[in-house]
Amino acid sequence: MTLPELRGAAGALEVQRAIDRAAGGRPIPGNRVRLLHDGPEIYPAMLELIAGARRWIHFENYIIRHDATGQRFAEALVERARRGVAVRVLYDWLGSVATRRRYWERLRRAGIEVRCFNPPRVLKVFGNVSRDHRKLVVVDGTRAVTGGHCIGDEWAGDPVRRIPPWRDTGVLLEGPAAQALDRAFASVWSLAGPPLPAVELAADPAPCGDASVRVIMGEPGRERAYRVLEYLAAGCRERLWITDAYLVPPPRLFQVLIETARDGVDVRLLVPGASDVPVVRNMSRIGYRELIRAGIRIFEWDGPMLHAKTMVADGCWTRVGTSNLNASSLLGNWELDVVIEDQGLAQHMEHQFRRDIGASLEVLTRPRRLPAPLARVTPPVLTRQHTGEHRAPHQRGHRERRRRAMVALITLASGARRSLFGPASLALIVLGSLFIGLPRPMAYGFGGICLWFAIAAGLEAWRRRA
Repeated sequence: MTLPELRGAAGALEVQRAIDRAAGGRPIPGNRVRLLHDGPEIYPAMLELIAGARRWIHFENYIIRHDATGQRFAEALVERARRGVAVRVLYDWLGSVATRRRYWERLRRAGIEVRCFNPPRVLKVFGNVSRDHRKLVVVDGTRAVTGGHCIGDEWAGDPVRRIPPWRDTGVLLEGPAAQALDRAFASVWSLAGPPLPAVELAADPAPCGDASVRVIMGEPGRERAYRVLEYLAAGCRERLWITDAYLVPPPRLFQVLIETARDGVDVRLLVPGASDVPVVRNMSRIGYRELIRAGIRIFEWDGPMLHAKTMVADGCWTRVGTSNLNASSLLGNWELDVVIEDQGLAQHMEHQFRRDIGASLEVLTRPRRLPAPLARVTPPVLTRQHTGEHRAPHQRGHRERRRRAMVALITLASGARRSLFGPASLALIVLGSLFIGLPRPMAYGFGGICLWFAIAAGLEAWRRRA
């Protein structure tokens, strides 16, 4: 081995050690892994796992709707429960707030244990912020599916009505890593009630493949996924291709991406296309110029909602999970990601990424048409151009337009740097105008909110007393 090869091997080893420490565990060898693209692939794989369960099913998702897709899963879970399989379902209160109560009652009547994660508590204001954003099904501790998908018709699509599914990515895992995913489920399950029976964590699946898998159990304040993504980006030598639904990287990660690109790495970002609300679209794209200036290529998906959260690095490491690259996801939520070391899988991911950017528009910059002195101090204009075969633009319905606008607003509020100043300025202008125009009602309302926060903070301080 030559000296450069030795240095490269030593560098890769250091990156792996750093990732091990950040992830909170070493890679788990001996797994068989398969990528799943979009609901029409992801949902059948999940339903097949459920149908084959013999001992237990652990089902966790941020959003579980009561629509046709939700009913398909309810029927599958109920059928297994009636055959004596222990079925546990965990959903997030905020994500599933619109799901009808009778949906959960149907599951409970069949003998399924259903828990709601973090319902609102009036006097625990700060605790209400963190959400269970995970998406996971594990059966018998031996097989699992995880990824960015929730349970709803948006991900399934409707071929009869020519409604395409949302673009998302999941992964099917078989082998020892599934048992680690079961432990991840158990950690959040115990926050919503009594812990799992010990027997449901006693699986010891035999190795069945060649892939090594790190399971990253994201918890509020632990920054596990955050640091792993930083180390993956910093350790890249050739290419780093990222797909993300709500990309507003926190300052550290933002800077790591810029430095990685400046070091000659091929960094590409695939994000959702423009919102149907132009003002929201323009606000969410602030920050693109600095990334493009550093050499990062940005592509906007030209189709239905892009919801995937993936990364592929140097044709070796593949990351699939639930963590979006923004502060609320990386710092504040319960998330779940897997980092897989398997060259065949990474090549599959790179192939899919190329297909996706072929159906996207690349974001570029051009100088403004102004006199030279003004052009030098004025930010360039953002433009977009087709990267592949031109397609008719996706026609979005009212429901999708509304959701995409809400997604953009949530993204702006979840960790944007400079892009927060514009919205903050507007909000303060509106608030100040209300205080001037309606002084008494605003004073009473503001005073009530202050007392509410004071009581909540006091109770939190009392609970945390030494």
